[in-house]
Amino acid sequence: MKKSTLSILIAGLGLFFTLPSQALVAELADPAWNGKMVPKGMQCQKFGGEGPRTPALMISEMPEQTNVLIFEYSDRSHKPMDNGGHGKFGFAINNQVDSIWVPQVTGHTFKLPKGFFMIEAHRNPKWDKAGAYMPPCSGGKNNSYYVTVKAAQIIDDQIKIHAETVLELGKY
Repeated sequence: MKKSTLSILIAGLGLFFTLPSQALVAELADPAWNGKMVPKGMQCQKFGGEGPRTPALMISEMPEQTNVLIFEYSDRSHKPMDNGGHGKFGFAINNQVDSIWVPQVTGHTFKLPKGFFMIEAHRNPKWDKAGAYMPPCSGGKNNSYYVTVKAAQIIDDQIKIHAETVLELGKY
């Protein structure tokens, strides 16, 4: 499927750039996660989580030339842990596809499943156990958790973001 782009010229400033015009789609592909409440046991170990992990995801409508997906896990309600504070990692895509199922990532560890690579560990290892991903860890204060998914292309150690979307994970 050919993706189109939207070119923008900002008058008076002489700036010209191109944005993807088609949105990336991310959906929860794990029946335990409903996007409203974080499932029991998927919170951090500090608050009783047992085997906490990210939900499996189905990503579709990926722009052409996407060879990596970037995931930034966040707590919208706690500024220090927003914007990827719960961990940032990538998932390599070997073949050109329009959609892909992305497996779960276990919390509290630096060992990532095959195909994943860490970009930034979670930002508060003193609060709970260190790792690439910190599961929701507000202690049940009804904080809002989400993941930003970015479809990107890595060429010569440069990252070009083609599209991104935000997926609500739920409150804890």
